Amino acid sequence: MSEPFSVPVTVRGYETDVQGHLNQSVYLNYAEHARWSLLKAAGITQAGLIGSGVGPVALETTIRYQRELLAGDEVEVTCAFEWGEGKTFRIRQAIRKKDGTVAAEITAVGGLMDLKERRLVANASEVLKGLATDPGLF
Repeated sequence: MSEPFSVPVTVRGYETDVQGHLNQSVYLNYAEHARWSLLKAAGITQAGLIGSGVGPVALETTIRYQRELLAGDEVEVTCAFEWGEGKTFRIRQAIRKKDGTVAAEITAVGGLMDLKERRLVANASEVLKGLATDPGLF
């Protein structure tokens, strides 16, 4: 895929802080929304994950704030999975204004937990792609 998956979001007034900037915790909500939107577009639901005995887990998240976002700003939130050899994977995300300015970059490390064993599965990429109706999104 040349362009990462993305979803549009409009900053709502109640998401801003006293200075009128998007509250820092809301960036995480936007990132999570894009992740679940990608899973849904790939044909994976929360019920489907639970039914298959796995669930996503966040192990680390880093946010690099670059430009302010204000109420009414329209942004695109990207989401791209990067698969490695181990039990974990990276998710790289950007929140971009309409003019292309990057407002924030989010990097997360995650995994898939076996819900019975309470341990990370060794092959998260294979499991997710196996559950997907459109694995090309990964």
